[in-house]
Amino acid sequence: MSIAIYPITSALHDPQAITALTQEFLSSLDLTYELKDNDFADYGSHDLDLIFVRTGGTEGLFKRLLPQLEAQSAKPFYLLASDKSNSLAASLEILSYLRQQGMQGEILHGKAAYVSAKIRMLQRVGDASNYLRQCRLGVIGEPSDWLIASVKDAAKVRQNLGVEFVDIPMSELLETLAGIPQMSTVEVKSLFASLKIAGLGECCCNTVASVFSKGLCGSAAVANSLPDAYRIYLALKSLIENYQLQGFTLRCFDLLDSVHNTGCWALAKLNSEDIVAGCEGDVPTMLTMMVVRALCGVSCFQANPASINPETGEILFAHCTIPFDMVQRYELDTHFESGIGVGIRGYVPEGPVTICKVAGDLSRCFITEGGLIRNQSQPDLCRTQLVVRLAEPSQTAYFLTNPIGNHHVIVPGRHAEVLKALLQGLNVVEDEL
Repeated sequence: MSIAIYPITSALHDPQAITALTQEFLSSLDLTYELKDNDFADYGSHDLDLIFVRTGGTEGLFKRLLPQLEAQSAKPFYLLASDKSNSLAASLEILSYLRQQGMQGEILHGKAAYVSAKIRMLQRVGDASNYLRQCRLGVIGEPSDWLIASVKDAAKVRQNLGVEFVDIPMSELLETLAGIPQMSTVEVKSLFASLKIAGLGECCCNTVASVFSKGLCGSAAVANSLPDAYRIYLALKSLIENYQLQGFTLRCFDLLDSVHNTGCWALAKLNSEDIVAGCEGDVPTMLTMMVVRALCGVSCFQANPASINPETGEILFAHCTIPFDMVQRYELDTHFESGIGVGIRGYVPEGPVTICKVAGDLSRCFITEGGLIRNQSQPDLCRTQLVVRLAEPSQTAYFLTNPIGNHHVIVPGRHAEVLKALLQGLNVVEDEL
């Protein structure tokens, strides 16, 4: 990733002294960059452009440059400020002016290690933005009928984020599935017993063997559903390759009637293969998962809150599928609502998590952090059940007063800062907590 640093300097300062200051400050950052010399002709052409406010008295110079800089780049302005020569004071005035003009910006200031970490985070944001501009996301079937608030603005997402949506009829998936040969019980036993899933190794030996022999993790219904669960996976893989998709969301409940099965197992496996795979045709949730994948490089859990305790900040999130590379172990069961097909009961390691959601028109987002405090397996809920405690109980008010739909995305680890950096750069408004 290319970084360019553009210095601005008041003519009142001694050039030799400022040159020495520049070398001292920039060498402390431990970065690879290109230092420009009073030439802003290619500003905006690099992955990350930084303006080094070297001295005070530069506010007027920046104001004169601003029309040119604004015309060359729509990205936020990042102002490097040292603790010498009134660099910070000038940066504060410049940033205040930018805000008055309705523009985005941030001052990068502090100890060298802190500033370097901030710049590396911005590099991650730039890399993710570049990746998203090449992404094609499939919408297989229309969103489920009950997702009345989960709409998208494809044109705005394409313009601001670069992601392209590809509408694929449900009939095409069913036609592809019909062309995949049926599997015998012997074949599926052999296949699942040798199947390796990212993060779990030869994990299916225990779960599938239990289904077939002991009924420990499921029933005869689950065993009978495994061959078609795998065929659904193969059909989805075929569509992914044909349409060159980096992710998709599936109107999965239609499979209950058409093939008497679910997509839960297929989605769990595809997510663990670096393909974003969402449920119920929920486009905003798929988009959120894609942003997380591009920025953080990890799988995430699409789920809906099943219960909320506003006094403790605890929320129970549940769904019938979860990426295999998120869990330390899992069990096979039927799909909760229908009692058919193959659902996943995953157990995720306890620890810090990020909860997030982006609106389908990029108008707003919700991002917070908390901790996964336990897994549970109540029989009257979707199979995977994670109890998360938010950092502040008052944050539960978002869910109860102004949520962005019902599904939210649970990400292992602390990623709020970098997610906010990317979305703020797109003028996506973060919900106040």
